[in-house]
Amino acid sequence: MRLPMGLPESVLSCGFANGRGGTHTSRTIMLAEIGLLLAALPVAASFDDYRHAIEDDNVLLKQTYSGRVRSLRGLRELYALDSNVQLFRALRDLWNADAQAQPLLALCSAVARDPLLRDTADFVLALPRGQTATPQMLCAAVQAILPNQYNPTTLASIGRNLISSWQQSGHLAGKVNKVRSQAQSRPTAVAYALLLGYLCGERGEGLFDTLWARLLDAPVHTLHDQAFLASQQGWLEYRHTGMVTEIGFRHLLRVGVEMSSAGPEDDKHGAH
Repeated sequence: MRLPMGLPESVLSCGFANGRGGTHTSRTIMLAEIGLLLAALPVAASFDDYRHAIEDDNVLLKQTYSGRVRSLRGLRELYALDSNVQLFRALRDLWNADAQAQPLLALCSAVARDPLLRDTADFVLALPRGQTATPQMLCAAVQAILPNQYNPTTLASIGRNLISSWQQSGHLAGKVNKVRSQAQSRPTAVAYALLLGYLCGERGEGLFDTLWARLLDAPVHTLHDQAFLASQQGWLEYRHTGMVTEIGFRHLLRVGVEMSSAGPEDDKHGAH
């Protein structure tokens, strides 16, 4: 099943977001900024710790205080920055495991929380490899879903931000002219994408046909191979026998934020 762009109300408590607006009216997925922030604080950091690091310690190296405040707002919209929010707690657990997986980890979280980015996913994923993509094309994709929602100036900003985000994730490449490329799927990103599908109600083989799985930009057999590797790291439980696929998330779905600094090998909770 392919998830609709509007997500069911039941998943919003996990950190997903619906709505007509979106962070991409003014920001990208802010990959460099979220990387700097998470590198500067421990896994068990609270939202107040993140706020203090950005606004007071200026870990993002912004030139003005107002720039720090705007950056905090954008990062909170895209990533929550709160270990009480399931999407962020799992992202934080996985972030340091593999630096090469970070672009897709960031994208999956941002797609879950920014409807504007989510609304353009099908368009970008459907582009053939090597096909040129422009901000105007992204604007047209937004207009097709939200006609007359934005004035020309805001729409132009949305187009530029969206194309930058899809480049940061690896789905587009090129300095001047952006073309469709293949993002780099990694086992850690697979674990996160499958978890998001699980939270949205999918189970078993259906986890490999959600929007989150398609964001990984890899064939299903590759995703299965990488899910198995993720299971060896303790990020999920994976069993694939014949036509039956069973996947669980004992560690990532553990109860209690006080365990957020523990690794998978330390988790003794039962499977969900």
